[in-house]
Amino acid sequence: MDLDEVDKGILYLLQRDARKITTKEMAEQVGVSASTVRNRIEQMEEYGIIRGYNPDIDYDKAGLQLYVEIICSAPNPQRERLADQARDISGVVSIREVLNGQENIQIDAVGTDSDDVARITDELSELGLQVVNTKIIKDTVIQPLNHFGEHVVEGDRGE
Repeated sequence: MDLDEVDKGILYLLQRDARKITTKEMAEQVGVSASTVRNRIEQMEEYGIIRGYNPDIDYDKAGLQLYVEIICSAPNPQRERLADQARDISGVVSIREVLNGQENIQIDAVGTDSDDVARITDELSELGLQVVNTKIIKDTVIQPLNHFGEHVVEGDRGE
């Protein structure tokens, strides 16, 4: 699917705050009708461009004091399978497969204490991943990619 300027504007607005903006508000900002916005969103979901709508959680405030990045190494032929299996481990919140280098799987996980994090790393090792390093994450900030239609959104001043 080739994205046009309207699609990019919709993606930009959804990245800013998908939960609070209506299709009518998006339509006003990108210059089309609300039904067009709904149709475009459905089409981008069908093509897999929009993969989901996930809340931005402050894990510390949610009682999970440890937010860690676990850097792993996996043999390239097994990388995708092992990354998929890691999804089933309780506490794992995101997984990134890296195409180059030895440290080719990066996993973000949350836990209540160091024993919980140790359990997660042990389970990853049991899958066949080599845990190379563990880093405590202070905070993560996600922002919309400005290349996705920031310039399309009427009246947007980066606020």
